[in-house]
Amino acid sequence: MISNVVSIDTRHVGVATDAGEITISLFDIGARLQFGVREFGEYGILKHTPEAAPLTVKKHGDRTLICGAGHTLVLMHEPFAFQLLKGDRVVQQTPTDGHFVRKHRLPPFAKTPEGWFISLELGSSEPVYGLGEKWGRLDKRGQLVRSFNHDALGVNAEISYKNTPFAWSPNGWGCFVHTPSPVTHGVGFPHWSQRAYGVLVEDTHADVFLLSGDTGSALISDYTHLTGRAPLPPEWSLGLILSKAYYKDADELLETARAVRKNKMPCDTITLDGRAWQDTDTRFAFEWDPTRYPDPSVVIDELKALKFKVCVWEYPLVSVKNPLFQEMSDKGWLIKNTHTGETYRYQWDTSPFGKVLTPLPESGIVDFTHPDAYAFWRDCHKPLFDLGIDMIKADFGEQIEPDMMAYNGDSGATLHNVYSLLYNRCVYEAAERYCESGAFLFTRASWTGSQCYPAQWGGDPQADWGGLSGSLRGGLAAGLSGFPFYATDIGGFYADQRDAELYVRWAQAAVFSAHIRLHGIGPREPWSYGPEAEQAVNKALALRYQLLPYLHQVMTTSTETGLPAQRAMVLACPAERAAWAFDDQFMLGDDMLVAPCLTPGGTLECYLPSSIASEWVQFPSGKRFTGGRSHRLTVPLDEIAVFVPLHRSIPLGPAIECTEELPNGITTESYWRAE
Repeated sequence: MISNVVSIDTRHVGVATDAGEITISLFDIGARLQFGVREFGEYGILKHTPEAAPLTVKKHGDRTLICGAGHTLVLMHEPFAFQLLKGDRVVQQTPTDGHFVRKHRLPPFAKTPEGWFISLELGSSEPVYGLGEKWGRLDKRGQLVRSFNHDALGVNAEISYKNTPFAWSPNGWGCFVHTPSPVTHGVGFPHWSQRAYGVLVEDTHADVFLLSGDTGSALISDYTHLTGRAPLPPEWSLGLILSKAYYKDADELLETARAVRKNKMPCDTITLDGRAWQDTDTRFAFEWDPTRYPDPSVVIDELKALKFKVCVWEYPLVSVKNPLFQEMSDKGWLIKNTHTGETYRYQWDTSPFGKVLTPLPESGIVDFTHPDAYAFWRDCHKPLFDLGIDMIKADFGEQIEPDMMAYNGDSGATLHNVYSLLYNRCVYEAAERYCESGAFLFTRASWTGSQCYPAQWGGDPQADWGGLSGSLRGGLAAGLSGFPFYATDIGGFYADQRDAELYVRWAQAAVFSAHIRLHGIGPREPWSYGPEAEQAVNKALALRYQLLPYLHQVMTTSTETGLPAQRAMVLACPAERAAWAFDDQFMLGDDMLVAPCLTPGGTLECYLPSSIASEWVQFPSGKRFTGGRSHRLTVPLDEIAVFVPLHRSIPLGPAIECTEELPNGITTESYWRAE
């Protein structure tokens, strides 16, 4: 119950309850409710905090009305409940789910041993989206989701690499918890309540934004205004990135690079993954393995002569076998053990490595909360960029454990999620400072705000059809959560069966993502899957390069609005609910609908929304289809189900093998018009 309501100042109201005090403020984008005492460090999760509006407070019997910025927050005193209105529209409220012996099945808000709990109303069959990269249904209704970064070892479970406690509904509300800490979401979860969304913030402090945008696009725009938007990546990053785990030496790397150019395979970047350039026993210390790369500049120079950009791998750990470990430990630059106060020596679980991947050494973890450690790690990248490296694959970042302690005083439990943001930021800043070809990286672990340091890639999927569909949904879910640029491992990372059809369909789907990479354990070059697959994939890659003007246009919009390049149907056509259930198709920007083939045999079903166009034209065949209904198709191996609304145009560029063939950058050469 509420015992007192007090104006702290003209823009903030304090509400005393039997569970604790709430500080309330209102903005043009919604309301902010802050519970408890903040004890975590400053991590820069919020990039912009909107100015709180002047408030008027009116008390009417057993309720208080707080008004400002076009919003009204109605507080019921006993029992405590709330209702947020934007004008006359109810944005959110305490759940109406009652119980035999009390008014509310779930507490409207409560202080628990685990943290702060808040519950919100869900309408009948109301869907909820967001909450980061998740591999299952995009609508989280009925699910128990935990915002907690994991080395997920695939795309087959609830756990994932990229999380954010931001959820939204097409009914016109969003909920964003500003925290580094884990958050558990019971989204109409039947064991809690089918009629409510329960949010458990595992911290002494909860900072909750209730957003009032009318549409998904507006809500993502407001969320990314708070937490930041991605800058536009360099043009070369839109080209193909070639990789494998791993090229064993310089000869294999260069042989592959020469074969790419000989076979006229479109490609911009080649990658030296983990063991490809480092000694596993002593990594990571920005050192080339001297037994394989006595003079790395010779190798890099040849790759440059072949018109390749070069990507190298890293992770934020230093082997105890490297002298750098002791140097950083002596300076207090590595994460410490809470129990001993000494440098934490992280020991890897070797069971996932199997026979293919080398077990990793006991290591220290870089403490990015230490300003000097942060600056040191950032500036250690300079020699790599000076050598000619263009891109960093910033792997891992999920290894912070509860019994760790950071320089800033935060426990491992608090630091675990936000560590990835600090890591992403540090490496991206290094690229901004020192990389002549433009800042760009691939990050695996991410938290709220990591979208500001593009791009994200989807981890380690199983090399089968389920891995393809899970990776696709993971990217779309990330896009619904504020991450605009995403890529997957084409062909799958592990358990490769050399399935040529799967490889082709995965590559075709990836043509229409912001970034595109061939990667996995074993070769991923098209010719390694046979001549038919090589022909189909090279055809798809050629199309990718012709679409660069359109992709660049779409991604520019993403940087301006926060909208993802790949838009799930609930985002693309909010007025046409029949389309929302088609989780496996998406719009690339405003003008291309892509329906990937996710099963053997080429058969698929897609839905063409009439709210976008009454007629659609297949690209590039020109065949017409009716909007407002689903279509069942069988697509030949070298074709892709892509559709453009009638009378719209797609800008195309020239046929090229890499972006270095564009002396004036990405430009439009012609237009394909849907007629």
